[in-house]
Amino acid sequence: MSELTFEQMLEESLKTIRNGEVVDGTVIDVKPDEIILNIGYKADGIITRSEYTNESNADLTTMVSVGDTMTVKVLKVNDGEGQVLLTYKRLVAERGNERLKEAFENKEVLKAPVTQILGGGLSVVVDEARVFIPASLISDTYEKDLSKYQGQEIEFVISEFNPRRNRVIGDRRQLLVAAKAEKQKELFEKLAVGDKVEGVVKNVTDFGAFIDLGGVDGLLHISEMSWGRVENPKKVFKVGETLTVLVKDIRDTKIALSLKFPETNPWANAAEDYAVGTVITGKVARMTDFGAFVELAPGVDALLHVSQISRAHVEKPSDVLSVGQEIEAKIVDLNESEKKISLSMKALEPAEAAEETEAAEE
Repeated sequence: MSELTFEQMLEESLKTIRNGEVVDGTVIDVKPDEIILNIGYKADGIITRSEYTNESNADLTTMVSVGDTMTVKVLKVNDGEGQVLLTYKRLVAERGNERLKEAFENKEVLKAPVTQILGGGLSVVVDEARVFIPASLISDTYEKDLSKYQGQEIEFVISEFNPRRNRVIGDRRQLLVAAKAEKQKELFEKLAVGDKVEGVVKNVTDFGAFIDLGGVDGLLHISEMSWGRVENPKKVFKVGETLTVLVKDIRDTKIALSLKFPETNPWANAAEDYAVGTVITGKVARMTDFGAFVELAPGVDALLHVSQISRAHVEKPSDVLSVGQEIEAKIVDLNESEKKISLSMKALEPAEAAEETEAAEE
């Protein structure tokens, strides 16, 4: 029986490997663009930069050290130069896909940083496996600018898993919708008509403002913004402003809000403040052919009929009055239930002055 040479014995002591096999190795050298491993084979294994990381300009010497152990996958046993080509990135990605498959089947919530902003959505990486989140599944509201998500860690679920077609879809929207629904449920359980709550102005329109009460929006209609008259809500409120509002009504998921607090109701003490016979100062708010409406306080308008403007004949209010003009008049009638007040400037004029005016006109 012939004896084996040292080289033959050494070769037989080394394991055999195949393409696609997963092996363990020890780093024996690191260069900026490649890693060399001892994998217990007759040839060393090589991992290029592109097979280790997705970072195209990464310096591998800052990421791996001599002596580190690694589990890698064989790409090619002989690259033509007697070296074994290995991949670390693809093996991790395969394991990442297994992780994603498990998360998809269990409807697990995942958390990962956004690595790339794409035209139609975001790209995140879970254990080197990429997940695409379409723009329509990023938020429960339309977002035009996605750049704010760059580098941000976000939560999502896998809504579609088809690695063969390179289609792994993430969904963040359903988590936000579910969270909002839970917040709404909690808020509606403790919210009641008459409550005073704090909210933040979310949007302002011509007819009112939408107030975020903490996951639920309420409408502050223009007619409920003040006891007085509000012509343009956009001149009164700003987005982001914090307000204390009154819950006026709750119907299903709709909440009506108000800033007309009972304790500030200008009609609360009308019997005393606007008693018949009281002489009061007010400002002309608007005019019609039959008279002028005079604001006595925010939310309290009184009618000065054209016949009560002067003892002298007045054809129409605009002949002697103007909007914004401050006048003094006497309260001649108060109807508290209908919130109506009648004024008279004529009642403050001396009778003699009126007679002299009439004589002069003759």
